[in-house]
Amino acid sequence: MRVLVTGGSGYIGSHTLVTLLQERHDVFTVDNFSNSSPETFNRVMRLSNQTFDFEEADVNDADAMSSIFSAFEPEAVIHFAGLKAVGESEEKPLLYYQENLNGTMNLLAQMDKINCRNIVFSSSATVYGIPEFLPYTEDHPLNPINVYGRTKLWSEQIISDWAATDPSKSAMLLRYFNPVGAHDSGQIGEDPSGIPNNLMPFISQVAIGRRPYLNVFGDDFDTKDGTGVRDYIHISDLASGHVKALDYISQHKGVEAVNLGTGEGVSVLEMVHAFETASGQKIDYKIMPRRKGDLAANWADSRKAETLLNWKATKTIHDMCADTWRWQSQNPNGYEPQS
Repeated sequence: MRVLVTGGSGYIGSHTLVTLLQERHDVFTVDNFSNSSPETFNRVMRLSNQTFDFEEADVNDADAMSSIFSAFEPEAVIHFAGLKAVGESEEKPLLYYQENLNGTMNLLAQMDKINCRNIVFSSSATVYGIPEFLPYTEDHPLNPINVYGRTKLWSEQIISDWAATDPSKSAMLLRYFNPVGAHDSGQIGEDPSGIPNNLMPFISQVAIGRRPYLNVFGDDFDTKDGTGVRDYIHISDLASGHVKALDYISQHKGVEAVNLGTGEGVSVLEMVHAFETASGQKIDYKIMPRRKGDLAANWADSRKAETLLNWKATKTIHDMCADTWRWQSQNPNGYEPQS
């Protein structure tokens, strides 16, 4: 299948590219490299032993996207591109609405121009908000508590309304939880710019010596050890879920929302200790006050993914930590050129 991937050099996009290429899909990807490196594509090509075309472009650039769609004529789109930092979204809400919502609408308009009717959308568990019950099922009320989550929810609605205009259209809204880990080769992984927003890259940067200690925000939650509990999913499992979703929408019409998670909650301190075991490195940490809006716990009910997509997470916490450490130790400065 000819698949256009937006945001293909990002953390999730790059791992999904590897899986798509291994499954022999014909891939074209676009990225503006605002929070990623073109070096990622070189590594993806080496890992997959295949080449693919890509262009530096922004999904908000209608002219550039029109040219790309006309030339490549994709049969399906996997849409990763967008801004993703929760804290930044609260500081710059207009930027997030502009980039994430307009980018999605422009993408759908370009799809209509060439009669491309299939899309897999990178959504998020943030669409659920404060849990009314756990684990989250896809039927949980949708009430995001931050701007980032609202851009994901409203993009879901835009895509659903788009799909409703034609019974031959198909969309998969993948709500995933906390992606961690790296490709088991150590060649591609998570390389955030600036101070990491997520737990695992922060832990690994402490382990490699780039940061002196980890900030643990809150140890007084109503959880097993007082620290926040999340559903961490290995990036390779997540990539596999996207390819399974692509297979599904090629055979089924309409819109489905599906959780991608392990179905198990892991606390911050459990993850710290698992990383110490996997890496052999001591992780110093300091307990800090809770952050505004942080939830005590959330995790997924992933039974729908298993039933609908024949997909289930297989990687363990040890796999997540060991693969992260392999990536970080082989690439202490991320994708920066090694001296």
